[in-house]
Amino acid sequence: MEKWGAALYGDPCGACGFGWAATGAEAVVVVGGLPARFRALLDGRTGREHHPELAWTPAAYVSHVADNLRIWAERLAGARLAGAVEVGGYDPDLVAQGRRYPEIAPAAALWSLDHAVGAWTASVTAALAEGTVLQHATRGEQRAEDIARNNAHDGHHHVHDVARILRHADAG
Repeated sequence: MEKWGAALYGDPCGACGFGWAATGAEAVVVVGGLPARFRALLDGRTGREHHPELAWTPAAYVSHVADNLRIWAERLAGARLAGAVEVGGYDPDLVAQGRRYPEIAPAAALWSLDHAVGAWTASVTAALAEGTVLQHATRGEQRAEDIARNNAHDGHHHVHDVARILRHADAG
């Protein structure tokens, strides 16, 4: 089995401080706050800043968070609406390459995040209410609560990454 969640990042996450005891409902609140958090960080910025230890720009991280939320919203909807509970992993770097993250305008990435958060919130809320469970090819059973927490961590962690990039840009 693939390590993920607290087993992979620690509890709390060693980098961003995310606590894995969050309930599904608390994870929904975290995700709901992501657009405002990213907007605040990117206010007055280009979104194209770099950090030598991180591969992506702030705008690319926003695009990734939007894509990740959309992917998991779709997977939960597939399970709830069509019984499609078997899911596999995906390579976020290949998604970034295919979508050409460096070419996405930061304002467009934020727009996309707004829409992804709305779809994700609707899908996760329904999945939590119905007790949806996915069978991940390398992670095993993933309950809606697990997915909500993992997605909240991903977004929270990348807010931390963007803040790190911007601190580096300010220091340079």
